Amino acid sequence: MDQFTINLLFVGASFALYIGIAIWARAGSTSEFYAAGRGVHPVTNGMATAADWMSAASFLSMAGLIAFTGYDNSAYLMGWTGGYVLLALLLAPYLRKFGKFTVSEFIGDRFYSPTARLVAVICLIIASTTYVIGQMTGVGVAFGRFLEVDSTTGLLIGAVIVFAYAVFGGMKGVTYTQVAQYVVLILAYTIPAIFISLQLTGNPIPGLGLFGTDQASGEPLLAKLDQIVRELGFGEYTAHNGDTLNMVLFTLSLMIGTAGLPHVIMRFFTVPKVADARWSAGWALVFIALLYLTAPAVGAMARLNITQQFWPEGTEGKAVSIEQIENDPAYDWMATWQKTGLLTWNDTNGDGLIQYYNDKNPAMQEKATAEGWAGNELTKFDNDILVLANPEIANLPGWVIGLVAAGGLAAALSTAAGLLLAISSAVSHDLIKGQINPAISEKGELMSARVAMAVAIAVATWLGMNPPGFAAQTVALAFGLAAASIFPALMMGIFSKVNNKGAVAGMIAGLLVTLVYIFLHKGWFFIPDTASYSDADPMLGTIKSTSFGAVGALVNFVVAFTVSAMSKPIPREISQLVESVRIPRGAGAAQDH
Repeated sequence: MDQFTINLLFVGASFALYIGIAIWARAGSTSEFYAAGRGVHPVTNGMATAADWMSAASFLSMAGLIAFTGYDNSAYLMGWTGGYVLLALLLAPYLRKFGKFTVSEFIGDRFYSPTARLVAVICLIIASTTYVIGQMTGVGVAFGRFLEVDSTTGLLIGAVIVFAYAVFGGMKGVTYTQVAQYVVLILAYTIPAIFISLQLTGNPIPGLGLFGTDQASGEPLLAKLDQIVRELGFGEYTAHNGDTLNMVLFTLSLMIGTAGLPHVIMRFFTVPKVADARWSAGWALVFIALLYLTAPAVGAMARLNITQQFWPEGTEGKAVSIEQIENDPAYDWMATWQKTGLLTWNDTNGDGLIQYYNDKNPAMQEKATAEGWAGNELTKFDNDILVLANPEIANLPGWVIGLVAAGGLAAALSTAAGLLLAISSAVSHDLIKGQINPAISEKGELMSARVAMAVAIAVATWLGMNPPGFAAQTVALAFGLAAASIFPALMMGIFSKVNNKGAVAGMIAGLLVTLVYIFLHKGWFFIPDTASYSDADPMLGTIKSTSFGAVGALVNFVVAFTVSAMSKPIPREISQLVESVRIPRGAGAAQDH
C-alpha cells in the first residue's frame, strides 16, 4: 500500500470519527451551543481543554521554531505553559463562579456597561480572528502535504471539515470531538518522537534522550548539535543568542495573552460547579505536559537529522548532491514537500550540490567565496513543515507518517473550532442578543450563532491564504492582542474596584497601541519609513511586534486605573458582586450556579 493511501485511511478515519461525534452531540439549545449544558466531567473537560489549547502552533510550528533557533525560542514553551497556570489559578474558577456564558458577558456585567461589553466583543473578535489565521495556515500545510495538493487547496478542504462539525455541534459537539482529537494528536506527536529518540540515542523517552548521547558519534546529543550548527555559521543551539529584554517581554506577552484568550476560558463554563473548573485546569495541565515536555526533543533531534542530511558525514565537507536528492530514497521527503511550495532549493552556482549554511555570517561569507558557493541554496524550509516531515526524514514506517498527518490536522482543527465558537458566541450572544435585539428567541439566537460561525470560517480561510507569518508567529500576534486588551480587564474585574469608564478606556488604549505598533512594525500601513521593518529590526528599542503585548497590557492598566481614579467609584452592588466572586465560600453546592 502506498503512502498516499495510508495517509487517506488515517485522515479519513479520524474525520469520520469527528463528524460522527458532532452529529451525536448536536446542540439543541443555546446552553448546549455555548456551554455544553454545563454537564462536562472535569477529566473530559481537561482533555478537551488540552486539545483546544494545543493548536497548530503547538503541534506544527513550535518544534520547528525551536529547531531552527534553539534556546531563545524556548520562550514559546515557557510563555504558553506559564500562561496556562496563570489562567487556571487566577481566572478560571472566578469566571465560572460568576456563571455567565462568555467573557464579554462577564466584562459587560462586572463593569455595568453595554459599552464595555461591546468593546470586549471587538477585542475578542480581533484577537480570535488573528489566532484562527494561524490554525487555518496549519490546516493548509497539513492537508497540502498529505493530500499532495498545494497549501491553498488544502486550506479550503480543511475549512469544509471545520464547518461540518463545528457549526452544528456547538460547544457540546466541539467538546467531545476535541477529546477524540486530543487522543489522536498526542499519539501522533509522541510515537514518532519515541522512534527517533531510540534511533539517535537509544532512549525511548524523548525528554531524556535530549540530554543523552548521540549513538553515531558517542558525544552528548546537544553538544554534537552545537558543533554542527556552529560549523555552518549559526549560533550555538543551546546558547542565548538574542536580546534578553525582548525574550522576557515575549514570554510575558504569551503568558498573559494565554490568560486572556476567550476560547480556553469558555471551556471552564462547561463544568457543573466551581470545584470542577479547578479540577479541569489541573487535568488539562497534565495532558498538555505530555506534548510540551516532548517538543524540545523533537526540535533538537529534527535539526540534527536535517543538518546531517545536507552535510552527510564522510563526504569531506561536501554538501549533498542533486543526484543524491533525486535518486536516494532517504531524500524522497524533499520531492514530496517541494510539491507544497513550502520547501525549495536551487543550485545557484551549478556545481551539482546544494549548500545549506548561514550566508549572513561574515565568516561563512568568506568561506563561501573561497569555496565558490553562491549563497544558501536551501532557499525555503517553512518551519511549519518540520513536525510533519520529521518521520519521513527519519525514514519511519508508513503508518507513523499517516498517524502524524491525522495528528497535525487534529491539532489545527480542534483549536480552530474553539476559536470559531468564541467568535460566534461573541457575535450572537453578546452583540445580537446583548446589544441589537435582546428579545431574540432562543431558536433565533442559535441560528444567528451558526451563521456567525459560518461567516467566521469564510473570513478565517481567506486570511489564512495570506498569513502574516508562520503559524506560531501569527498566533503570537494574537496572544499579544489578547494580552493588551482582554487580560487586564479580566484581572481588574476580579481583583480591583476599577469602574466602567476606566475599563473601557484601558481596553481601547491597550488594543490600539498594540495594533498600531504591529501594523507599523510589519509595514502594513505602507509608510515608506516603516515598510522595511521586520521582526529582526524592532522599532522601539529591541521590542519586536510579537513581544509588544506586554507593553500594551501595561498601557491598559495605567490608563484604566488613571481614568477610574478621576471618575465616580463603582456602585455599591457592583462592589458586593466583586467581593462575592473573589472571596471563596468553599467548594460544593454553595458555589454552584
